[in-house]
Amino acid sequence: MKVYISVDMEGVAGIATLDQIVRGGSGYGRAQELMTEEANAAIAGAFDGGATSVLVNDSHGTMDNLLHERLDPRARLVFGAPKAQCMAEGLTDDCAVALFVGYHAPAGAPGVLAHTFSAYFGEVRIDGAQVSEAEVNALYAASLGVPVGLVTGDDVIGAIASDVLAGATIVTVKDAHGFSATNTVAPSVARELVREGAARAVAGADALPRPVARTPLRLEVDMPSPVAAELGACIPGCTRTTDRTIAAVLDGADEVLGLITVLYELALSSERARQALTNRR
Repeated sequence: MKVYISVDMEGVAGIATLDQIVRGGSGYGRAQELMTEEANAAIAGAFDGGATSVLVNDSHGTMDNLLHERLDPRARLVFGAPKAQCMAEGLTDDCAVALFVGYHAPAGAPGVLAHTFSAYFGEVRIDGAQVSEAEVNALYAASLGVPVGLVTGDDVIGAIASDVLAGATIVTVKDAHGFSATNTVAPSVARELVREGAARAVAGADALPRPVARTPLRLEVDMPSPVAAELGACIPGCTRTTDRTIAAVLDGADEVLGLITVLYELALSSERARQALTNRR
């Protein structure tokens, strides 16, 4: 049984501040350790539940955060960026189940370090509804016929996932007390919960409802500036619907993730250029 694990950082126990999740911050090294150990807990749980192979995708930021030499050697790892399918890179239709570890609330929601794919995006919507990264990645999994069996993170993403992902095991390792504040269980406790949840999800994968792919999908992304939106509107098929919003009707979730990846890079480059001007002396 092949199991896929996408691991983010913001939803990991013991993590709540920007200093922890941004490379160069004094807390980043410790956050890498916490992320790696929760990934290991999910890998161990997957094998406990009957997995014969596990593929892990490093899904946070620059996507090279996990400490490779400390990762469970039974798993293979996809890392580095950009990746065409972003947080779902490497997921294929022969996977029995997908597990989302360390996930977080979407932009506009009151969760820990809440955002949707980019800190520079205002909000991401599909068919008019605000979506989290978990929901977008689940749409891609559905297009491949793969169910999502586990979502771990704070209480906000847990509530969202329990509403939209039928049958998924939800593991809450911390409660949001603001954008950069949390009430968290100890990392050792979180790892036990994640391992147990992963084992349960994998063991019960055959009983999960088979997801149905939705097409077409209307994607809207609120860009950080008018300049970023102008650039986005140059992409074939994209329309600038407001001063900062780019919209497109797409044939499938793979195209949604691909466009989000391109818009992420546009938002990043436009904001770096603006900040360079703002900080000029």
